[in-house]
Amino acid sequence: QLQLVESGGGLVQPGGSLRLSCAASGFTLNYYTIGWVRQAPGKEREGVSCISSNGGSTVYADSVKGRFTVSRDNSQNMVYLQMNSLKPEDTAVYYCAAISRYVSCSDYAKNQYAYWGQGTQVTVSS
Repeated sequence: QLQLVESGGGLVQPGGSLRLSCAASGFTLNYYTIGWVRQAPGKEREGVSCISSNGGSTVYADSVKGRFTVSRDNSQNMVYLQMNSLKPEDTAVYYCAAISRYVSCSDYAKNQYAYWGQGTQVTVSS
C-alpha cells in the first residue's frame, strides 16, 4: 500500500527552525515529484515547495523563499523540508504529497497531487 508519512513538526519560537521529514512506503520515491503543502486554520491549502524526482529542480512559494529548503534522499526513500527563520504565519499543518515524475513542479501551486500524507502540525509561537 502506497503511503507517505510526515514527521518533525512541533512548537517552535519565532526565528527558530524545524526539519520536516516525509517517509514513503509501498513505492519507490524516485519515480515521483514531491511537494510540500500547508494549510492553516480557516485558509486554503498553500503550495510551499516542490522537488523533482531526481532533486535537480526545486521551487518555493514567495512566502518561504530564502527560509525553507527542500531536499530528498532517494536511496532512503525520504524527502525533507528544512524550515529556518520561522514566523507565526508559518503555523499550519504541513503535508507531503506525490505525483508522477513526468509532472514537473511548474504547477506546484495547484496542489494537484495523487498521493498525500496525513500531515504534521507546525506551530510558531512565543
